[in-house]
Amino acid sequence: MINKGVLQSVINKYHLGINSSVKWVIKDNQLTIDFMTPTKDVIGNVICNDFPLEDSKLAIFDTKKLLNLVNICSGDLLLELDKRKETFTKLKISDLNYNVNYALSDPLLIGKVGTVNVPDWCVEIDLVVEDVENLVKAKSALQGIDNLTVNTTTDLDGENVCEIVFGDEQGHNNKITYQLKGNIEELGLNIPFNSDTFKTILNFNKDMEEGKLYLSNMGLMKLEFKTDDTVSEYFLIRKAETSY
Repeated sequence: MINKGVLQSVINKYHLGINSSVKWVIKDNQLTIDFMTPTKDVIGNVICNDFPLEDSKLAIFDTKKLLNLVNICSGDLLLELDKRKETFTKLKISDLNYNVNYALSDPLLIGKVGTVNVPDWCVEIDLVVEDVENLVKAKSALQGIDNLTVNTTTDLDGENVCEIVFGDEQGHNNKITYQLKGNIEELGLNIPFNSDTFKTILNFNKDMEEGKLYLSNMGLMKLEFKTDDTVSEYFLIRKAETSY
């Protein structure tokens, strides 16, 4: 059995509203899902422990349809698999009222996920729930503006800080700056990312108990979140269509 909320959270952490086709790999009751956005600007994975299914590789072609089926259920859910010869064909989800079937796809239809050459990180910051909520609110206050710049600088006390800047830094345009402190080894970084993607990732990880933000001078950001049940990891590539 698995709680509906936990299953929804796991799905949303990789789906992000846009990622449709993935493979669920279950081994020793641990679920691992690797994913990549259609625009290939985010690569990540989600791991869920104590996942109540037998060892298997499940081809999920349309995650939104699966999520819709999960959404109508409630409480604790029973997960079962139908198998034809060596191929898993259905994921069955049951609660006290509903029995729903999700048709599994051919694994060959699921595209490969890219790999990340993990660099040395020059910024490492612990995130708390308040930081995540504040960053989501900052982005929400500037709807329609997808500019996000991550800077490293010093504050008025001369301490190294990381600034998350929403909006255009130039001219008199609207912008919001949020400061974070942590292990910042390099100053003068000024790296642009997509703020909509950044907000979406944070939004689906508000249930976190631990969070980390890493930044490389090579233009890569890593976000990592942990709960009792899950670990989710995201590598964000800097925006290319910019003059920075």
